[in-house]
Amino acid sequence: MKRTACLLALVLSAALGACTSTSTPPQATSVADDAPARVLVFTRTAGFRHDSIPVTVDTLRALGSAHGLTLETTEDPTRFDDATLAGYRAVVFAHTTREVLDPAQQAAFERYVAGGGGFMGVHAAADSGYTWPWYGDLVGAWFARHPEGLQSVRVVFEDGAGPDGLQDWHVTDEIYDYRRNPRPFVRVIASIDPASHPDGGMGDDHPIAWCHTNAGGRAWYTGLGHDAALYADPVFRAQLLRGLLWTTGRSDAC
Repeated sequence: MKRTACLLALVLSAALGACTSTSTPPQATSVADDAPARVLVFTRTAGFRHDSIPVTVDTLRALGSAHGLTLETTEDPTRFDDATLAGYRAVVFAHTTREVLDPAQQAAFERYVAGGGGFMGVHAAADSGYTWPWYGDLVGAWFARHPEGLQSVRVVFEDGAGPDGLQDWHVTDEIYDYRRNPRPFVRVIASIDPASHPDGGMGDDHPIAWCHTNAGGRAWYTGLGHDAALYADPVFRAQLLRGLLWTTGRSDAC
């Protein structure tokens, strides 16, 4: 009970932004000090549509609002132009699937990230943009498969990335395998204990959340979030908040 209370307090307070890592976090191009504290949440789907999209949006909006961030949602790809994107500190791809931007919109988003704009991907963001190699590198890895149903697994936080010093966490969700192991290209935040996931196809190393600055701006991704029930879990909410604060430049801990 004491740990749960601490985690809830962490989600609701700005203290999370002060969480530190035992390793040096990757550096990104600085967001301009006068950039508005706005985040665009993009939920367009051209394939499978997750029932958890509404609760994902509501959760991100509540977390951001508690920390001075205004979240706007859209499924309109025409908002991906230079002038519009410049008004946001970060863009969240929440459960996007398949091809959701045309080439001109893709190019605008590439320029936005190269100029220091933040990117946050949730779950099926990895099931998107398969014809767009830059995006695959931005997310870190594309979706490959998942076992049927939900899986109950042990998540291991790496380098002090767990909230309130948490080292591991038992979670039930749809667990993705990826087309490549992203570890050589990113800083892994959390991974799946393979002993707890016999149906997994990633072998002995199964990253599930990570961050990097390879494209210029800060990029952060979690493979968790399929199941709507997970958004009530204080650990997952703390993980999402950590991603929001880091991609918007509010924290140095990804």
